[in-house]
Amino acid sequence: MVANVTTRSGQPCPKERLPWHDGQMENPEPPDSYLLNAGAPTEADIDQYRLLSANAAAGVGVVSTNWRGRDYAATVTGHLSVSYDPPTMLVSLYGESRIAEAVAESGMWALSLLTGRQQGIANWLASPGTPLEGLLTQVPYRRGAASGAVIVDNALAHFELRTRQIHPAATHLLVVGEVLTMGSAASGADELDPLVHFGSAYYRLDR
Repeated sequence: MVANVTTRSGQPCPKERLPWHDGQMENPEPPDSYLLNAGAPTEADIDQYRLLSANAAAGVGVVSTNWRGRDYAATVTGHLSVSYDPPTMLVSLYGESRIAEAVAESGMWALSLLTGRQQGIANWLASPGTPLEGLLTQVPYRRGAASGAVIVDNALAHFELRTRQIHPAATHLLVVGEVLTMGSAASGADELDPLVHFGSAYYRLDR
């Protein structure tokens, strides 16, 4: 059975323009692909992967924890909801970073999802060499009652979590946490204005 294919105008696509030859949706030609080195990845492999993987649009957040009486916080885009029952989330952290060590050792952390107007916070906490002393002087925040971790004020959403599992993966740690508390302090237009990371840059949704 031949599938019905239409153009953007809604008109049937002429058969001579169909990209297959046997009445199926499969194009017999494989896609153009970059073949990685069979052994350790080369610099070219890494650069190409970084370029293509940046095309995965993601919400921007701040992961934070308090360890040994000191606050740690960093901008992240590698986070996701794992399960609704029980509410569980995951964050990916560079294994040799201060925030990864602090989150792994403290066992409690928070994730604040940023609004478009909070790009300055994302830039500051993503800056290389951000000092521990004075880390939060440019960040309006409150402190979570369950974790003691920093929660960015007026965030689109926030979650406090207890670590359940940590999985080393290549250069990163995948930290799985059970949600203890959650909420939102955004209001008005900010409720529909998440900060988004795409193509190595920050964007706001054009609504």
